[in-house]
Amino acid sequence: MLGLGAAGLATAPYLQKGLESFLGAAADKDPTGLTGLLPNGGGFRYYSVASSVPRKGPDTYRLTVDGLVDRPATYTLDDLRAMRQTRLVRDVQCVTGWRVPRTPFEGVRLSALLAAAGVRPGAKAVRFTCFDGTYSESLTLRQAGRADVLVALRMRDEPLGHAHGGPARLYVAPMYFYKSAKWLSGITVTSEVRPGYWEKRGYDVDAWVGRSNGRDDAPTV
Repeated sequence: MLGLGAAGLATAPYLQKGLESFLGAAADKDPTGLTGLLPNGGGFRYYSVASSVPRKGPDTYRLTVDGLVDRPATYTLDDLRAMRQTRLVRDVQCVTGWRVPRTPFEGVRLSALLAAAGVRPGAKAVRFTCFDGTYSESLTLRQAGRADVLVALRMRDEPLGHAHGGPARLYVAPMYFYKSAKWLSGITVTSEVRPGYWEKRGYDVDAWVGRSNGRDDAPTV
C-alpha cells in the first residue's frame, strides 16, 4: 500500500498535465463550450468564446501597444521575457463560482509597457484584444497602472500554455478572472472605457472580486 501511495504521488503531476492537455485541446475544438463545464486536476475550467484559436510561439507571437501613446511598439515573446518580471501568488476567482487558491503568475507589469509607450494627455482607459479574433477587455488607466496587473508569461512556475491563454495573457489579480484576457495580442490606450466581450453581455465593467456582479466572494488580494 505504501508503494502504491508513493507511485501515485510520483505520477500525479504527469497525470494532471495529461488531463489538462487533453481538456485544453478538446476545448479548443469545441464550439459548444460544454467542455468548459469540466474541471481538471488543477481546478481550472477551459473557456473560449471562439470556435478555434490559432497557436502562437516565439517565432509568431506579437504584442502591439498603440492608441493614445507617443511611442507605439510591437513586442516579440523574447522581448517580453527580457523585461523585468514580477511574480504574484493570488487566488483565482471565476465569476461562475469556482476558485483556485494560491496560483503563481509571472510576467511584465502592464504599467511598465504603458510607461515605455508614453501615455498621452486625454487617455483614460486601456482596451485589450486577443488573437482568438473575438475576445476583448478594458480597464481604466488607473486600474491598468496597478502593480498587480500583469502581461503574464508564466503560470504555476511554467511557461503559460495555450489552453491557459499563452504564450501571453492579461492577469488582473484583484478582479474576476474574465478580466484576465487570454491570448493577448493588442493593448490600445483609449479616451474612454470600451466594454469588453462579457460586459456587453451583462457582466460588470468594474469586476472587483467580492464587490461586483452581485457576488460576495472573499477578495483575491
